[in-house]
Amino acid sequence: MPQSGNAGKMAPEQLEVAGLVPLLEPFFRGSVVRDLMPEPLRDAMEAHGLTPRHGAVLPQLLAGRPLVVSEIARRLQVSLPTASELVGALSRAGIVDRAEDPTNRRRVLVTLSEKYRPPLETFVVRRVAPLLRALEGLTPEERAGFLAGLTAWVGEVQK
Repeated sequence: MPQSGNAGKMAPEQLEVAGLVPLLEPFFRGSVVRDLMPEPLRDAMEAHGLTPRHGAVLPQLLAGRPLVVSEIARRLQVSLPTASELVGALSRAGIVDRAEDPTNRRRVLVTLSEKYRPPLETFVVRRVAPLLRALEGLTPEERAGFLAGLTAWVGEVQK
């Protein structure tokens, strides 16, 4: 997509993209997210005053491989102290487990509590369903292009 050389001016294709972005906002509203969250996970989040920022940690742990706090900080683009606070609150709520890394005692390994794995998996499936339905209507080449574009957008947002 061509970039406009004038600050504050956008090409028609850019204006079209800019008009689509706000249409995604309702998908990220707290009430929509809350309604899709299975009761055990929602109850734990609410009982412990956990926020969407805490919730952003959880999908990172679904693959089952333990992550160190510094990797969580890198993925979420937050400081190490912030990531540590998020993990600590999730641990106190019983949603994640922390353990000393046997290969490096200074590192803490974070995993998703097995009790919360099924509700989190259900939640993620519900959240990603509209995207997956949209992708079903695309050709393999279009899906690859969409994924490349989305990945590039994430990269730009995380700079």
